[in-house]
Amino acid sequence: MGSNWDWQVFLQDPGGKYPTYWQWMLSAWGWTVSVALLALVVALVLGSLVGIIRTLPNSPWLIRLGNAWVELFRNIPLLVQIFLWYHVIPALVPVMKGVPSFVLVVLALGFFTSARIAEQVRSGIQALPKGQRYAGMAVGFTTPQYYRYVILPMAYRIIIPPLTSETMNIFKNSSVAFAVSVTELTMFAMQAQEETSRGIEVYLAVTGLYVISAFAINRIMAYIEKKTRVPGFIVSASAGGGGH
Repeated sequence: MGSNWDWQVFLQDPGGKYPTYWQWMLSAWGWTVSVALLALVVALVLGSLVGIIRTLPNSPWLIRLGNAWVELFRNIPLLVQIFLWYHVIPALVPVMKGVPSFVLVVLALGFFTSARIAEQVRSGIQALPKGQRYAGMAVGFTTPQYYRYVILPMAYRIIIPPLTSETMNIFKNSSVAFAVSVTELTMFAMQAQEETSRGIEVYLAVTGLYVISAFAINRIMAYIEKKTRVPGFIVSASAGGGGH
């Protein structure tokens, strides 16, 4: 069967704005990376904020609001959320009608992932000894100050391993962007396979690009974890946070 493979298919002219299928695939890879990275920024910002809110002392209403956010975005399938952003929200909020599909996908993927990151941030904060919070209060820090200077630097170190998994997941989940006509890798694979009838070559190449992306993320996050590790603390703290 291998003798029938024809990798020169990537040098053929797809008859569109790209000279070859190879260049089209690289462009699609670029869109995949762009969707994933921008959605990751949205997810980290919102997830961190919601995760912090859920651990604030003496703030029951804020905690309930954070819990509601997590339950809402975690329990609705990602594909459904993308269709809501694409079809429903522009109908309810007219100003959203002119927003490109790319932006809507970034928001949908970012909000979806923020719920998962919020849970990890909450677990990381709660894995810390309570003495650290009290120490910050003892030196006169306000709540924002002891979160900023005492709690969060340690909590983020604890959650780097699960954040690595979420970052890899967000790259894989970006494949649902094809549902709203964003030309990322999955849409490229579907269209190129249909045009060339070379599904094996196309899907193997696309799979390879996903693997390269995931491996790069893994190595970058491993480097960050190594550089930010606190000797003698992270292993035990991580174990403590895993039960949440």
